[in-house]
Amino acid sequence: MDRIVTASAARGTVSLVAGITSGLVREARERHDLAPTASAAVGRLLTAAALLGASLTGRERLTLQIVGDGPIGAITADAWSSGPLAIGARAYARNGRAHVPLNGRGKFDVAGVVGNGKLQVTKTYEVGQPYSGIVPLVSGEIGDDVAAYLANSEQIPSVVALGVLADPAGIRAAGGVIARVLPGADEATIAALERNAAAMAPVTTQIVEGADPEALMRAVLGELDVKMFDTYSVAFDCRCTREKVESALLGLGKDELAKIAREQPQTEATCEFCGETYLLSADDVLGLAERLG
Repeated sequence: MDRIVTASAARGTVSLVAGITSGLVREARERHDLAPTASAAVGRLLTAAALLGASLTGRERLTLQIVGDGPIGAITADAWSSGPLAIGARAYARNGRAHVPLNGRGKFDVAGVVGNGKLQVTKTYEVGQPYSGIVPLVSGEIGDDVAAYLANSEQIPSVVALGVLADPAGIRAAGGVIARVLPGADEATIAALERNAAAMAPVTTQIVEGADPEALMRAVLGELDVKMFDTYSVAFDCRCTREKVESALLGLGKDELAKIAREQPQTEATCEFCGETYLLSADDVLGLAERLG
């Protein structure tokens, strides 16, 4: 089962979250029939959303959206608290069949499929207005871009390592670790994090070799002390409902709904995030029109 763990290190001056998200990314790939490179891109953003989602409470929601000029177009990932010590997450890509050749290192060319563009992070709170921050993509590799957002929009220097190992048969491994440097961290701590991050094996290599979230943390921390906090389950989830579909259709207005009811015996609406299809008969649509008076 996928699992995310939170912790602190270096006497509370480093905040950490790490997780295995193989099942989460696997379900996203299967629901959207993602091509291998698209799987890597969507999986990295979905993993980042899930990891950052560990800090959410109540009805808060976090949305990460990358909009680039590459063939995948845009990628959107949501995460929220789905219960005590549980995280729900979902994602989709505008063009999930986007695929490009491997890069010069023989790895999926996520930067190539994403292109140049921006990362927008939106936090929706139970009370008050949403907060959004936007940063230009620094590499398109997603991990670097999330780190740039944390450094520039939240003033939190961070190490972000995300990985998805995919092949034509599916997702073999996925996960990540984020270490955020908090006020009070000394230069030796920062230097150790940078040194360890540069030296550690790729996240997916560690997972394939049996690493759990705690091991991913230790790879980043090295000899730094660590204090474990909470463990979360994480799973693909979606908040779409028939009621939300009907609400969206009501926005079309009475006349347009009446026209649709006359011209189409059946109206189909598909959720972009999970692929669930909702079917409404002409009578259903006419009923919506009548609700508008």
